[in-house]
Amino acid sequence: MAAALVVALAIPVVQSSSASAATDYSKITSASQGGGIGGLAAACKKEGQLNVIALPLYWANYGDMIKGFKAAYGVKVDEANPEGSSQEEIDAAVTNKGTNRSPDVFDLGLAVAVKYLNTSTLAPYKVKNWNYLQFAASVDPTAQATPNYTGTMTIGYSGDLGTITKLDDLLDPKFKGKIALNGDPQGSSAAMNGIFMINKALGGTFDDVSKGVAFFAKLKAAGNFINVNPTEATIASGQTPVVIDNGYIQAGVIKQFATIGKVWKMFTPAAVGSTYNSAVSAWAPHPACARLWMEYTLSEAGAEIWAKGGATPTLWIQMLKTKRASAAGIASIGKSKIIAEKASSDQTAKARLYLKTAWPAAVGTA
Repeated sequence: MAAALVVALAIPVVQSSSASAATDYSKITSASQGGGIGGLAAACKKEGQLNVIALPLYWANYGDMIKGFKAAYGVKVDEANPEGSSQEEIDAAVTNKGTNRSPDVFDLGLAVAVKYLNTSTLAPYKVKNWNYLQFAASVDPTAQATPNYTGTMTIGYSGDLGTITKLDDLLDPKFKGKIALNGDPQGSSAAMNGIFMINKALGGTFDDVSKGVAFFAKLKAAGNFINVNPTEATIASGQTPVVIDNGYIQAGVIKQFATIGKVWKMFTPAAVGSTYNSAVSAWAPHPACARLWMEYTLSEAGAEIWAKGGATPTLWIQMLKTKRASAAGIASIGKSKIIAEKASSDQTAKARLYLKTAWPAAVGTA
């Protein structure tokens, strides 16, 4: 059995392929239907390019993920709108449908991923490791969307602002014009989960986010909340010295700040998980490369890259169980097998419906 697991979890490598040159890679739902990883790699090489979207290089170590894919398979990777939201990924695919510019793959928050299941937007594709990925069967048994990594929401902030020990500290005048949420919660999963975190810390539930929204209204009224989407650049420049975002992003900022002699801290008022999902576009212009990317990122190689970026891969528990997780990965994210509580797709949909009017009323628009 151990030997079987090793084979199942192996890093994708190029092997001989028996796939026919006539294989329609836009229709295959597993590597075995396209000549295995070797068949996918050969077909991807002919396509010559992979289009990704909304993958900031600092986010969950996607910079190394993209470099690793290029090195492994020798194809160009086109990177569009790195700071885009999950909804903007889908919008770009629809806008550019039928052209070579349309995204091949997506990295989606759960709410957006579930919204587009069974709409002929996402192509079913089950990677070799699918049975070992946490949450995979519960998100979508047909693998139109596959959970890839998770983390815990937190509040990251410049050490120059002192130490935050409670939420009400954020109402202090010293935070005037300084607090940002990662995106608009009506389209950004990170922003939605940020509201869930604040709401939970105030005694609210995933079924009713009114307490969280009311707190953001207080921040806005105090002049402390700003409608600015925080990025690596806004953090570095000091424009957004307090950011409500994924913990693995903040862990990266801590390391970056340390290299220049600065301090970035984290305050986590309540544990709320944030899981993302990989998906193939139903009209990917490079269908073989899209599926090869899925295999690479959801392999042990991809898991190690995400882990070193502070994100917990959905393959991680299996890798810990089989003792195949690296010491570097474990050092980055720890040995914990517990995933923070997260909202269901129904709870998120309900919250977003409420936010259509409640959020603009609370904080205005950008």
